[in-house]
Amino acid sequence: MADRVVHCRMLKKDLPGLDRPPFRNELGQRIYNEVSKDAWQDWLKASVKYINTYRVDLASNEGQKFMVKQCAIFFGFEEGDLAQTAWTPETDKAKG
Repeated sequence: MADRVVHCRMLKKDLPGLDRPPFRNELGQRIYNEVSKDAWQDWLKASVKYINTYRVDLASNEGQKFMVKQCAIFFGFEEGDLAQTAWTPETDKAKG
């Protein structure tokens, strides 16, 4: 069976799509329809940073909601700023 092709909203080109929706909700369906396997791999790499930075418990409702929201923002389905995943040094101005 040939790969299903989608026009990836992240990479802006036609690429193989996911084999099935990653979630059983509207976001999962939108990702299935509009995100390539390559872009999904980019999300999986980024998601590890969120899990580690925020010590996300994926077994909890709160952890799942946090990750779904970050995923929706990552792919541009939802407005908002992605959570910070790394320490950033203070600027010289802040040092006084």
